Amino acid sequence: MARRWTFADQLGEHFLDAADQPVLLIESRAVLRRRRFHRQKAHLVLSALRHRAAELGGQAVFLRADTYGEALARVREPLTVCRPTSYAAADFVARLPDVTVLEPRGFTTTQEDFAAWASGRGRRRLLMEDFYRDARRRLDVLMDGDDPVGGRWNFDPENRQPPPPGGLDAPRPWRPVEDEIDEEVRDDLSRWERDGDVAFVGRDGPRAFPATRAEALAALDDFVTHRLPCFGPHQDAMLADDPVMAHSLLSAALNLGLLDPMECVRAAEAAHHAGKAPLASVEGYVRQVIGWRDYMWHLYWHLGPSYRDSNHLAADVPPPEWFGELDAGAVRARCLSWALEQVRDHGFTHHIVRLMVLGNYALQRGFLPRDMADWFHRCFVDGYDWVMIPNVVGMSQHADGGTLATKPYAAGGAYINRMSDFCGGCSYRPAERTGAEACPFTAGYWWFVARNEDRLKGNPRMAMQLKSLHRLPDIDEVCARERDRGSTPP
Repeated sequence: MARRWTFADQLGEHFLDAADQPVLLIESRAVLRRRRFHRQKAHLVLSALRHRAAELGGQAVFLRADTYGEALARVREPLTVCRPTSYAAADFVARLPDVTVLEPRGFTTTQEDFAAWASGRGRRRLLMEDFYRDARRRLDVLMDGDDPVGGRWNFDPENRQPPPPGGLDAPRPWRPVEDEIDEEVRDDLSRWERDGDVAFVGRDGPRAFPATRAEALAALDDFVTHRLPCFGPHQDAMLADDPVMAHSLLSAALNLGLLDPMECVRAAEAAHHAGKAPLASVEGYVRQVIGWRDYMWHLYWHLGPSYRDSNHLAADVPPPEWFGELDAGAVRARCLSWALEQVRDHGFTHHIVRLMVLGNYALQRGFLPRDMADWFHRCFVDGYDWVMIPNVVGMSQHADGGTLATKPYAAGGAYINRMSDFCGGCSYRPAERTGAEACPFTAGYWWFVARNEDRLKGNPRMAMQLKSLHRLPDIDEVCARERDRGSTPP
């Protein structure tokens, strides 16, 4: 059996053909030089890679080198590899002699199945909702014969509630205990940084996410047992004192390959069938895994490498230094300062903070979509090219003009006020567009709409907002003020 080369995001048993298959693992220093990653992301990836090497023992050849090419020059046997998760890495392995590239793994829908679904659409858009329903049928998830369990495919209306008064009564999540491998990684990263070999963004901190299969299974069990039951209704809500709420925190483990997505889905489904988790919560979680996650993966490959350069709204502002450096202290707007602080200190926020605070602000200010995708890739522990290009370029920044999302995900302060507790302690007022207390999200929203009026005219979901634009008596003042604000921290 040929030795299987597994990248650092292919660390689970499902990337092998047999439990005893010989393995090649490579730690490349050059990867950390190419991008200025979050310190905790670098720590998590190297810790997971080294833990896997320790687990496999003599079954694995573990090479540390400057580049992959340098390491591979020391390998004297044929290799197989599951296709990597980015265009650059896939192109690299495709050119290597004596390396057989296999179909990708780690997702619930195969490329063959996606291609069949996409070709069957004809001229209809590749809607995530339709893809998700097809996946539910094919995989027989939450199905009662040919019908969805409970008679409904979608529980979104129940799953968009604001935070409950007094907060969410959900237990704190499982957290790992660091060991000597974590300490070794931390020492190496600190030494490399002191030597000027690599540079990071964000702060160091205790590892918060699984780095081994055993840890990933413990985290999955903890989520399904303790937080899945209350996940659904408030999954789009934000609380300053509860950055985790009932979210699974399993995306990093999934994207490292430590969990098979179907085992996560089956565990959630089993909890519902056992009467331990309500259907709305389970459906919401299942939608994220076999719906949204796989949809992003397949669109990344379907739309092609040029998709990352999409810029339908002609955004032309490089993300300012305070944003790129995660300088939360420079920002007065409480929601944005809090979000940057979470990224700085943990390399993580849940999805609605990414979309409706960080992404929303970037969209309103016209930050370059490709730069924003790179920022999310580098600064989040679960960030990879295949995740962030469609999520940020398409979903968050609407740079594809509607290929992925039917409207821009722009919103004013009223939305943040409804879905969080940030506005009460903020020096800005969500209802104000002008004056000293004008909310930068409210004013920024109308500046965004006015600036892109011609580009949004053909979008039926923006018709009401465009009509409202011309009823605002102070729109000229709003636009002038926001234009003058430029990249100044709000």
